[in-house]
Amino acid sequence: MATRRREYDEEDVRVRPGRSSRPRTRTRPQHADAVEGFVVAVDRGRYTCVLPDDEPETPTVTAMRARELGRRSVVVGDRVGLVGDTSGADGALARIVRIDERRSVLRRTADDDETTPEGRLERVVVANADQLVIVGSLSDPPPRTGFIDRCLVAAYDAGVEPLLCLTKADLAGPEAVEDYYAELDLRHVLVRPDSDLTELRALLAGRISVLVGHSGVGKSTLVNRLVPAADRAVGTVSAIGRGRHTSTSAVALRLPPVPDTDTDPGWIVDTPGVRSFGLAHVSAESLLHGFPDLVEATADCPANCEHTADQEGCALDAWVAAGKADPRRLASYRRLLASRAGETDLRTEADPHGAA
Repeated sequence: MATRRREYDEEDVRVRPGRSSRPRTRTRPQHADAVEGFVVAVDRGRYTCVLPDDEPETPTVTAMRARELGRRSVVVGDRVGLVGDTSGADGALARIVRIDERRSVLRRTADDDETTPEGRLERVVVANADQLVIVGSLSDPPPRTGFIDRCLVAAYDAGVEPLLCLTKADLAGPEAVEDYYAELDLRHVLVRPDSDLTELRALLAGRISVLVGHSGVGKSTLVNRLVPAADRAVGTVSAIGRGRHTSTSAVALRLPPVPDTDTDPGWIVDTPGVRSFGLAHVSAESLLHGFPDLVEATADCPANCEHTADQEGCALDAWVAAGKADPRRLASYRRLLASRAGETDLRTEADPHGAA
């Protein structure tokens, strides 16, 4: 009697999945228990944070970045989510598992030359700032309007409100700088070694303010007056009028409470003294944001006008010739355009009131 052949179907075949075909079951943790933190300092992969309701004397939290953040950088001013040990005790280490969306990002590049690695190196100065305080001295070293113009461009590009703080007002008057910025609605405050800082404190209250300035302009001295417990190192000015770098890293400092008020005193972020403020990250079109006194004239420029001195039909020259803007402002704007094109070394740019 013949044996009937068995028919096989797919249920008889056992397939062992390979490594690459196994379904991924790992899910990212939501960290619903993460507490909010505010990054006040960054040092070699360790992040110093404070919690929202902490008092000034409460220990800070030391944290490291979680691997799940990938390449996302954490900078001073970031609002982050923290898990782990947030007690601030010696040896305690928390993890940063979330970076909240930033309201603003203040950036600078080392140089303006986009053709070099150094020129393309973009640095985030601080996140979530409300105000950029440009600290410049009226004497020793002299005011550098070229540097101030660069900072104004960076502030407007980042959506941060600028404030000009002129130090050493006991050595020289502010008339030259005020005249240069006469067409701008630029707030400024004068500071002397023995002056009352009430006006400045009022402008800082309730805000996160970033202080930037050339070395030697008195920025660290000002920080120590605003926050006596900061004890920031103070440098001197060399014989050729250049300051020595004193601050070495950005740090956020809580301002002391305002006496007899419940007003939030705010925070200041002290940054290292810089010799240049590169703007390679700012488009050529956005450079004009730092020169609102010239913007209206560009409506009469030809299409795709580059606004350079050799640009045929550029309306900026006629605008200045008619007395509607200071010719020094146009010259400064065109120097920035030239430096972005690699035609001018920003370290040797001419400046109506000093070096750039």
